[in-house]
Amino acid sequence: MIWCSGWKLASAVSNAGGLGLIGSGSMIPEILREHIRKCKAATNKPFGVNIPLLFPHADEFIKIVIEEKVKIVFTSAGNPAKWTSFLKDNGIKVVHVIANVKFAKKCEEAGVDAIVAEGFEAGGHNGKEETTTMVLIPMIREVVSVPLIAAGGIGTGRGMLAAMALGAEGVQIGSRFVASEESSAHPDFKQKVIEAKDGDTQLTMKRLVPVRLIKNKFFNDVENLEMQGASVEQLSELLGKGRACKGMFEGDMDEGELEIGQISGLIKEIKPAGKIVEEIMNEFQKAKEELSEIRL
Repeated sequence: MIWCSGWKLASAVSNAGGLGLIGSGSMIPEILREHIRKCKAATNKPFGVNIPLLFPHADEFIKIVIEEKVKIVFTSAGNPAKWTSFLKDNGIKVVHVIANVKFAKKCEEAGVDAIVAEGFEAGGHNGKEETTTMVLIPMIREVVSVPLIAAGGIGTGRGMLAAMALGAEGVQIGSRFVASEESSAHPDFKQKVIEAKDGDTQLTMKRLVPVRLIKNKFFNDVENLEMQGASVEQLSELLGKGRACKGMFEGDMDEGELEIGQISGLIKEIKPAGKIVEEIMNEFQKAKEELSEIRL
């Protein structure tokens, strides 16, 4: 959700009854502090901050969330043991995002309060194992006892119910909220998301860090370079810096990275975040009632 989830989206989701998250991965420390303070002013409900641990400013972000008294932190892209104890000692609930059983076990050993298990369908950076959410959730449910949150390919109430049937206690939804009025994504990117159909996203750059993108000129350039047997160095040179910003935030639909999940094929409208939460919960309740009427 980098470049898409700032204080406006996070506060809107929290005000609607969800747990809004500020995506710090696209921010510098001063900007993160500003977003936290604006989010506090916009909601009296809980919200959290997602911190990718491998990013350059991670240490400073940890300091800021403690100073600003943020109560919930979702960590990702790194070792869950690095900061979990320190954050918890400062009164912060810690949730770590993983994509395989090995790191789920490490999360529990590190003492996290909950785990987000993100399947292959998810947008953005993804697990190398390419395990789907439907397979990943029950596999992890078997080996950990902490609360489990499902992510990847979930953007509807029916998807939420399915995740819970597989053993999750909750869901994390990203792509559906990219196409919200409060998302900080560029309008052209939002439009691209609601126009996406099945097969329009694909995992690429597997030799660097796997990432799911909408197919565009940049995606095709990567694919062509890989087919020619490009080295990691050549791929890194093509990627350069700021590709996600160029596409998702600045609106370059040809040369930018357009990170979104497979669920984009089901997203048809740009709506207020609160309306999205309401629709997901209504569909969830309706699906539960329909299932209860089925005679097995």
